[in-house]
Amino acid sequence: MYGLHNDPHHFNSFDGVRSLPVILGEHGIRTGIVGKKHVGPDTVYKFDYEETEENNSLEQVGRNITYMMEKIRPFLESDDTRPFFLYIGIHDPHRDAFESKNGPFANKFGNGEPGMGVIPDWKPVHYDPEDVIVPYFIPDTPAARADIAAQYTTMSRMDQGIGLFMAELEKIGHMDDTLVIYTSDNGIPWPNAKTNLYKPGMSEPMMVSSPLHKEYWGQRTESHASLLDVVPTVLDWFNVSFPEYKIRTGLPTVTLTGTSLLPVTSSPAQMHSDTAFGSHDFHEITMYYPMRVIKSGKYRLLQNLNYKMPFPAATDLFGSPTWMDTMNRTAHGLPTNWFKTLDQYYYRDEWELYDLEQDPMELTNLAYMPGYAQVLQSLQKRLMEWREVTQDAWRCFPSGVLETDNRCYDQHNKVNMYSKP
Repeated sequence: MYGLHNDPHHFNSFDGVRSLPVILGEHGIRTGIVGKKHVGPDTVYKFDYEETEENNSLEQVGRNITYMMEKIRPFLESDDTRPFFLYIGIHDPHRDAFESKNGPFANKFGNGEPGMGVIPDWKPVHYDPEDVIVPYFIPDTPAARADIAAQYTTMSRMDQGIGLFMAELEKIGHMDDTLVIYTSDNGIPWPNAKTNLYKPGMSEPMMVSSPLHKEYWGQRTESHASLLDVVPTVLDWFNVSFPEYKIRTGLPTVTLTGTSLLPVTSSPAQMHSDTAFGSHDFHEITMYYPMRVIKSGKYRLLQNLNYKMPFPAATDLFGSPTWMDTMNRTAHGLPTNWFKTLDQYYYRDEWELYDLEQDPMELTNLAYMPGYAQVLQSLQKRLMEWREVTQDAWRCFPSGVLETDNRCYDQHNKVNMYSKP
């Protein structure tokens, strides 16, 4: 699915996609979803039990942890004795709508203030902007500090909600036979992060709790993982094979490029993988900026496919207090207290190569330095191989065009994929 599923954009997956809930359902596993769904069509992403923004208010079913618990409980307490898969889509700590009365992160929603309503199981936690830690990729300004403090409040709501949901799981007696995965669908909503493929944009929480290996709970592994690993991990847990099929005639058989994370839960010291891939096409259709990335070992290689245009700011970032303040400061010639200028953020090279050990802030692009030519070409080759396997529709761009015979044709547009124009 290339873009957002919501009404103004209406993106859907191909009808032939075999999604995780459908595969599990075909193998006698009960499936449920509570919270944000944000994908379609329904026939592709069909759950047995659904309480989402499609039949509830998104704020209620995604942020009101009491309401969510009340929707989760019937699924968990069902008399159906089949093994189950439950997906909980928490909307926190997503930013709220532009200029919302609920605060920048809906941090006031349900806090008991006049007009905000009450979430009975939430005890709001407030943070002093002066006390928050400002990461290097966020401007250290009063506006950004207040923004961070507001996000921490919604993070505490999410945290308390997870506690509620886990208590429900324990109450029905399934704490000792249920695999629990906690992760996020994108990077943190700040400049240089969400909708970017730099480290802050790709760094997401990933916790896997296996009841079979409690002795390793709380341990951290240096092994790489990505959202591509979720499907094979869940299938592995249920001992279900991925079906052999094609999305449509003329395309190769679908293969999973992710791998199961279950081996890591039994041996966290063993390296599962040192490589992860990522892609981004657009946040909304008007914010077109396709990018591909490979992160392997200490290197990150990024390709900006539409690099001659300025990078577009996503809606929920553009309207944020942090970004508005940064733009205003730039327009008035005031210090931004940011590690980049707006021009550096907007205008990028086609290829960006970073040594994350020597340059963790990703400031020095090594892609066009002769001493890194071998590293560059090796990572380019691996990235292109992944794009071929995943049938990336942009794999010929920007130097060529992909035609219906599945071949790339040179556009003669003077773009050399291995050198700076």
